[in-house]
Amino acid sequence: MTSALTSVRFSILDRSRVRRGQRHPDALRETVEFARLAEQWGYHRFWVSEHHSVPGVAGSAPTVLAAAVAAATERIRIGTGGVMLPNHQPLVVAEQFGVLESLFPGRIDMGLGRSVGFTDGVRRALGHGKNDADDFDEKLTAVLEYLARGRDGVHAWPAEGLRVPAYLLATGSGADRAARFGLPLVIAAIGGAEDKMVESIERYRDAFRPTEWGARPYVMISGTVLIADTTEQARRLLLPEAWSAAYSRTRGEFPALIPPAEIEAMTMTERERRLFDEALRGQIHGTVDEVAVSLERLVIRTGADEFLVHTSTYDRAARLESHRALAVLAGLGTPALAA
Repeated sequence: MTSALTSVRFSILDRSRVRRGQRHPDALRETVEFARLAEQWGYHRFWVSEHHSVPGVAGSAPTVLAAAVAAATERIRIGTGGVMLPNHQPLVVAEQFGVLESLFPGRIDMGLGRSVGFTDGVRRALGHGKNDADDFDEKLTAVLEYLARGRDGVHAWPAEGLRVPAYLLATGSGADRAARFGLPLVIAAIGGAEDKMVESIERYRDAFRPTEWGARPYVMISGTVLIADTTEQARRLLLPEAWSAAYSRTRGEFPALIPPAEIEAMTMTERERRLFDEALRGQIHGTVDEVAVSLERLVIRTGADEFLVHTSTYDRAARLESHRALAVLAGLGTPALAA
């Protein structure tokens, strides 16, 4: 355990990933159980995500799932990473978070993003086009106004006047937008693009303008962290998610996770291999000591306030043990092994 790691918060983003042969409802129930363990282990937040028509992801309705997770836990903060504003009307988003905050006061986070549906068919089903993210600033302004005081004579009961912290997921110009709105920044630690991420963070801090939603810059890095007994074992556990990413880039949909042995036996096309290798690049993995060094270096370089861990693999037990080991490494407590 290092001083750099004990100076930051650690939280979890769970996308309710589906393993081959697993039913989507079972993946959602796993998410709820995972949140209970995350609370026991001392993590600061537990967030869920929004994906539509994705075979390998069960998390499609984040505010609904967040309600179930909050009801199953007692202290850990619960939120979304995130609700995608192009898919929703601002009034409805404000009302949903107002209900959550009313039922679970002081525990709800509102993470917002601007991604649109993965395919044209999904975008049509959601009632918008690929360019609908262009009015994101207007929608974000509307959500924040509904939460604060209402807008144009319309009130988002029970949200109005409640303090629901808002976080902005950075894609494209997201860092500049977060600075302009005075919001905490959530930015991905993407393999091979660390320099670009650091530049975005520095630009965010330099341009940050305090508002009622944030008095100072706050940086949350989002990335994969996987701890195992050996470096090779940790890398092998990363293969299912890396293959899922490569598959999605070549076929247009995220599949369910499959065992590492099947991936190792594959003969990939040149493009699949390139995308697969890209997905593996820069992931923080290895033994406890190796992960400690990598995390400390990244935290020191970025000055991050928090690390949001999103790790998926086919082996559920290995994934849980990795998060438990990270909690111990970060000094969150002395977590017991998962049942």
